[in-house]
Amino acid sequence: MAKIYYVGDWAVLTGPVFAESPFQFAPKGLEIFNYGVWLKNALESTGKHTVESVAVWDFYKLPPGAYEKILDEYDVLIFSDFEAKLFQLNPDFFERQKFGKGILTFPDRVRLTIEAVKAGKGLMMLGGWYSFTGELGKGGWGRTRLREILPVQCLDHEDLVESTEGFFPELTESGLLRYRDLSLENFPPVLGYNETNPIPEGEVLCRIKETGDPLVAIREVGKGKVLAYTSDPAPHWGLNFVYWDHYNDFWLKSLELVLNS
Repeated sequence: MAKIYYVGDWAVLTGPVFAESPFQFAPKGLEIFNYGVWLKNALESTGKHTVESVAVWDFYKLPPGAYEKILDEYDVLIFSDFEAKLFQLNPDFFERQKFGKGILTFPDRVRLTIEAVKAGKGLMMLGGWYSFTGELGKGGWGRTRLREILPVQCLDHEDLVESTEGFFPELTESGLLRYRDLSLENFPPVLGYNETNPIPEGEVLCRIKETGDPLVAIREVGKGKVLAYTSDPAPHWGLNFVYWDHYNDFWLKSLELVLNS
């Protein structure tokens, strides 16, 4: 049984917004939506694993010491649609009343993550507009030490590859062995992904048919393993994917690949 800490794929939806005068803009609704429910349900579908699904803003506000406890308690970490800034900034940096009252620093969550993986934790890094390099570079993973453990190389410019026609995956020879008994024949089109480059340290298991770009890659880092899935496990890129008959099987097998037995 694995305990999984999954950060990302939440949204706050506001609106519609009405401009009722030049001075008044009134939102007529608000909804908090968890787009991670499909992945959470998939990983919990056998009853063997538990998933804590966390919004990025809750991760961002974790107090010092809280992430260390999470790293001790959970077996696998998942980050999806997750800017590097969420690791590197803390809300207290912006509270002016704290300025000048002693040295203000916090534990480096990137360093803690790398050390946890080297010690044996599993890590899954999933795609989206704010993953890898991301839209206009907002993901920023490659400018941090995360590049030391990723199984692919981030680009140095915006990496979004999108099409309304969609893209289709194909397993590599390694992928056929790793995802044995799972056919991708009827895998539905994904509407986009983050372009990355393969690296010698990473093993590409699945690629995009149309471009040859990595879709799934894995890497051993110390005693742990890191898996990258460069598209979205949820809508919008994955709005067809989440309804695939073998969606659960795909993610359960992916989880198995990063778990240390």
